[in-house]
Amino acid sequence: MEPELHPDLTPLEFLLGTWEGAGVGGYPTIESFRFGQEISFTHVGKPYLIYSSRTWLLDEEGGLGRPLAVETGYWRPRPDHEVEVTLAHPTGIIEIYVGTVAFSRVELRTDVVARTGSAKEVTAGHRMYGLIGEDLGWAYDMAAMGQPLTSHLSAQLKRVG
Repeated sequence: MEPELHPDLTPLEFLLGTWEGAGVGGYPTIESFRFGQEISFTHVGKPYLIYSSRTWLLDEEGGLGRPLAVETGYWRPRPDHEVEVTLAHPTGIIEIYVGTVAFSRVELRTDVVARTGSAKEVTAGHRMYGLIGEDLGWAYDMAAMGQPLTSHLSAQLKRVG
């Protein structure tokens, strides 16, 4: 039985569900690539969303290749259309984002990036999520490896199930 949506989640309700699709990635320090992605936003009746994302490299024909990034976290709405997001990566990086929700669009900027000694140097991030018609589009700019905030990833995903 699906729990009742906590009223604080109403501004983020458009994100709920599982989304799948494809995107593109690149950065000054790496080759450009195409990836497949699955994002899930769920809830348990409390005032936060549970978030998970998995990506895979796409081959020339669009088939799934080797696994790429995984991230999990929580999206917590705050008063005045604000949102806090915590993300954990198995590569040793933890990010805290703060941002705003307006209609069916979320804009987030890192407040804190913490990393283990073995993690790559990531110093800042900027993310945008929003509906493009029925699809979920998102983009991620990253400051890492001595580079300033630069476009890194973007995708357009369709709701499944």
